[in-house]
Amino acid sequence: MITQIRPSQLAQWLESVRSHGNPVVIDVREPSELTVASIKADGFELITIPMGVIPPRLSELDPEQPIACLCHHGGRSMQVASFLKSRGFAHVANIAGGINAWSAELDPSIPRY
Repeated sequence: MITQIRPSQLAQWLESVRSHGNPVVIDVREPSELTVASIKADGFELITIPMGVIPPRLSELDPEQPIACLCHHGGRSMQVASFLKSRGFAHVANIAGGINAWSAELDPSIPRY
């Protein structure tokens, strides 16, 4: 089971997992999407790895580190979260609603597309 968190719940989730290490948000959107809308790291490390290259770059991630996955609406990030969990990653969450919800719930200055 993958933990589902809304952007408005991220700060609470970060605090709940911080004892397992410095939390990471992985933005799995494509580079062209990142140029349209991006978040800023605040209380977490931000890593951008497009969904399609997660498997060959898996060794860059720590399976014990808390990881929340982000995409446009939450579908791709859910697939990545499930993949990570199946590879033994212990503390994984999906940011439901993606950057679109992030804009609506946390930071309206982030463009919606």
